[in-house]
Amino acid sequence: MTRNVTNGAIKGVLFDLDGTLLDHRGAADAGITAWVRERAPGHPRLGEAAALWEALEEPHLAAWHAGECSWQEQRRRRVRALCLELGLEVPGDPDAAFASYARHYRDGWRAYPDAAAAVAALRGFRLGVLTNGSQEMQEAKVRAIGLHGRVGPVLTGEVLDGRYKPAPACYTGAAAALGLAPQEVLLVGDDVAKDVTGPAVTGMRSAWLDRLGLTPPPEGFPRITSLTQLPPLVTR
Repeated sequence: MTRNVTNGAIKGVLFDLDGTLLDHRGAADAGITAWVRERAPGHPRLGEAAALWEALEEPHLAAWHAGECSWQEQRRRRVRALCLELGLEVPGDPDAAFASYARHYRDGWRAYPDAAAAVAALRGFRLGVLTNGSQEMQEAKVRAIGLHGRVGPVLTGEVLDGRYKPAPACYTGAAAALGLAPQEVLLVGDDVAKDVTGPAVTGMRSAWLDRLGLTPPPEGFPRITSLTQLPPLVTR
């Protein structure tokens, strides 16, 4: 089940960011709940806001990755869609509305407790962050959680010729940014398609971070439930 990481020496490690190093879900859930509460105190569906916001995230981000809309426009669409679903007044200035949510979201940025130690334990490897967010925001997250200068370059589609996970060119470009071949790199992340099976088509190795430990990994790939399990997997 671990042949994916045992064929040749690993010289570099790429970390996904949201859900791997940073607790994105916790910050987003708290942020959107606070935002709806401010706009509609006592709203009867306040408890649903976080799940609704999460469901809107992936399709609108995918539209941005595909070049169908701008980064700002996908944010506007998400705000409008959430307001329509909850019966809230659609803001006349969706950019300002999203900025209000973003302030709450940023307040919740926290590294997972296992992140810093895992990065430190991989000293000597070439490290980087491979993420599908916007360059400016993802760099800000890395600084906020205390990993700036410790985890290597932050690589997004904005610096990888418009290629986002799971496009094969995203992984090969990220490996090249570390000065390595894909076969010399391991990617660890929480999304099976983007962080595990996606890089495999380029020869890059991968490990699935399943923090809840509830689901079997795809065949041929290792699963870890904490980043504390990553250094032994890479170095053995």
